Amino acid sequence: MSSVLVFVFDGLQPAQVNTRLMPNLSAFAANGVTFVNHHAVFPSVTRVNCSSMVTGMDPGGHGLAGNRLLIREFDPYNAMGAMEPELSKVAKAGVPVLLAPTLAEILVRHGKEYVAIGVGTSGNAYLHNPTAEDSGGATIHPTFALPRDLHESLIDRFGPWPEEKVPNTPRLAHATRIMTEYVLPEREPAVALIWSSEPDKAQHASGVGSSLSDTAIKEADGQFGDVLRWLQETGRTDETDVIVASDHGYSTITGNVDVEALMRDAGFRPGGEAGGVIVAQNGGAALLYTPPGDLETARRLASWLMGQPWCGTVTASDAVGGIAGTLPASLVGNQGPRAPELTVSFAWDSAANEAGYPGTAYATYGEPGMGQHGSMSRHEMNNILFAAGPGFKSNIRSQVPSGNLDLAPTILRILGISGETAMHGRVLEEALSDGPGADGPDWRTESHQSEADLGGEVYRQQIKISSVGATSYVDEGNRT
Repeated sequence: MSSVLVFVFDGLQPAQVNTRLMPNLSAFAANGVTFVNHHAVFPSVTRVNCSSMVTGMDPGGHGLAGNRLLIREFDPYNAMGAMEPELSKVAKAGVPVLLAPTLAEILVRHGKEYVAIGVGTSGNAYLHNPTAEDSGGATIHPTFALPRDLHESLIDRFGPWPEEKVPNTPRLAHATRIMTEYVLPEREPAVALIWSSEPDKAQHASGVGSSLSDTAIKEADGQFGDVLRWLQETGRTDETDVIVASDHGYSTITGNVDVEALMRDAGFRPGGEAGGVIVAQNGGAALLYTPPGDLETARRLASWLMGQPWCGTVTASDAVGGIAGTLPASLVGNQGPRAPELTVSFAWDSAANEAGYPGTAYATYGEPGMGQHGSMSRHEMNNILFAAGPGFKSNIRSQVPSGNLDLAPTILRILGISGETAMHGRVLEEALSDGPGADGPDWRTESHQSEADLGGEVYRQQIKISSVGATSYVDEGNRT
């Protein structure tokens, strides 16, 4: 029975995939397909991107707008963190956590299942299969599982989860054991996923290219190698397509921006008050919710943002469209029922950090010199994707743009499932063994600019978008 195994390295950049740090992944990539021009979705944070991976939708379509966000139909005045306890409360209130079907929900209609194990945040793991109690499959995390009774049964069999550390190798090793001793041999899911929290945790803690980050990468690569060896030793290599991805790239923090505090100092009131603004801070970006129908507050806020030195891009939802200097949220895949009225991506550049990795940016939290993500920096939007197995070509490097939102439609195509639901992502036909030639489909890149006269200075921004057919990818965006 053919199956797909997905291995995600949280926060891994293309430059970190080399024989010094990752001999196993480097060898794997050399024999399969390397997607050179791969993209995260914006905001370039984990829970937004994992939601795009399992739905094939951009953030506007799946409704999980940020690691921290406002879900107005659940609580109209308070932003929430997208962690399992909070997301479970949303679901229990009868509000859908995601606004689009997940891989798990689609597969179950065909008698197949999706099982994910993640050792990152509880919210990340939850979002892989939020309806597992009802629709089947499973998602497994050190603090919970869906279905709920699976958590204790796994502890009874495999022992308690190790304590979280940086690097988080003990937990990843425990997850690898569950994957290779239980999930793959016993459940035999059509799609399985294992999510390493490294190098993300190490890069937040000590910076990109630090000795701690390098150690975390090497140890995570070792666990990946163990999974590949298990596939080979059990004779499953010829029937398993393996996809390796990261959720986003990384930047080095140049300075902190407490957007909410600065806004209050500038006279913008808290949410729930007349003219109040709700802020959801997301590392290299901030989501800003103005009162529905209050275009004047949105205009004042946009003008204030554009005057700040840390402001990169400013996008506006259809609800407040047409504000001078903004670009539409739809351009970057953020338009939808839960779209914030305004979204700011922080300013960035390509200066190298002490370890030689390019990309520095402002962030809402974290110490200068440490790692962060969330913005439209090209160094955060460009992440990794590799694939190998019977369903993929061998030894090719594809320059055609691809993105995290392409994983779900491509996986369904490999499994022979089509026509289930419309997705924003596309099937990566150019990489499939029965696909077209190596050149792949035609694609294009376009730049979109806007400006606003702030009465003393002119704010200008530019966002670059690559497109393949109807699917668009954010290359980068910044003030100019």
